[in-house]
Amino acid sequence: MLVFDACPVQAQAITKDDLSAARYAFELRIAQTAADAALAQREAETREAERAALLARLPPGSSRPLEGRLDTRGFGAAGLVRAFDLARGLAVEVCAALPQETRTVVHDPATSAGVTAARGVNDALLRLADELARRNKEMQLYIDAHTPPGALGGTLAVALTVVPAVLRAAADTGALFKTDVTASGLAYGEGGRALFVSALAEACPQRIAGLGGGYLGELDAVQHERLLGKLRALASHRADYANRIASLQKLADGAKGEEKRDLSGVATAAAAVLKAVDAFIESLRAGETGEKSPLFNAARYLGYAQRTEGAPVLDFDLRLEGMSIVKDNLFTGQKLRLSAIGLLWYRVHAADGSLLFARTVRKMAAPVEVDLRGEMVNGAFWGGK
Repeated sequence: MLVFDACPVQAQAITKDDLSAARYAFELRIAQTAADAALAQREAETREAERAALLARLPPGSSRPLEGRLDTRGFGAAGLVRAFDLARGLAVEVCAALPQETRTVVHDPATSAGVTAARGVNDALLRLADELARRNKEMQLYIDAHTPPGALGGTLAVALTVVPAVLRAAADTGALFKTDVTASGLAYGEGGRALFVSALAEACPQRIAGLGGGYLGELDAVQHERLLGKLRALASHRADYANRIASLQKLADGAKGEEKRDLSGVATAAAAVLKAVDAFIESLRAGETGEKSPLFNAARYLGYAQRTEGAPVLDFDLRLEGMSIVKDNLFTGQKLRLSAIGLLWYRVHAADGSLLFARTVRKMAAPVEVDLRGEMVNGAFWGGK
């Protein structure tokens, strides 16, 4: 019994010691963890301070090789050199495609409008002369029918052989030579089209009959004389018509009643026709030269039309751009590269307007690196024609 009673007392004593030890160990672990955390924080702060000190001694992080920077302000026109060469190459290609058996004329809207207007002037001279000749015959028959027996018939004794110069044109025939055709601006500039046309003429002059715009030649004396002859014929018919109007008015003055009204009405209508003819003749300004005279211009355009008659027509559109690229690099310095692009589409028509063929061409010039001291590219680049 004594041994049995002592055992619970001993077990209770051991349990208290264990609890105390465990509590102590736990508190020790907490303290140790707190110390470790403080040490870790100090070490982190130390590393951050060392990193900050290291960064302070290094260049900024943005100090890396510079990206290429496009800048064409300083060398904007340099790329046009490559575009120039590209245009010459395109001209050689187009020349090879032109019809071999005949010469070709380059289409220009303004020149085509001028040729059309010149032909209009020529046709108008012929048409008005024929119309007045017909009216003169009809007028004479009418006068003869209304002339009393024994009265003076025919035309007036005094012929009006000179076209009145005091009458101004109500409708200016010079407007035939005005056009709304405009040339759109190209990346190469307003001279891009003229450059390509000149390159064509250089590449195959024997295959080109006319360049369209620009110089069309001096006054064509043969065409001018033909136009003047037609104008003189019209003036002669006009003078006869004026004489018959005067005769008709004289008959109207001596008539009475219904006959007087009929004669006066015919004379008034004829005078209106005569006024329109006078306006047309005056507008031609045959006594002047240069661009002020539609008759003078018509002779030039008719001469050009005769020289290019029956030739196929080359019509084209061209976009020509030169590219200048300046690259600045921190380690390699500044470099200049030149390139170009050409977009060309062209059609060749027969003289009657029917399409013979059409083609499209795209060309890009490989970039050329240029050293402004004269290196990196061969001498042909610097001195090429």
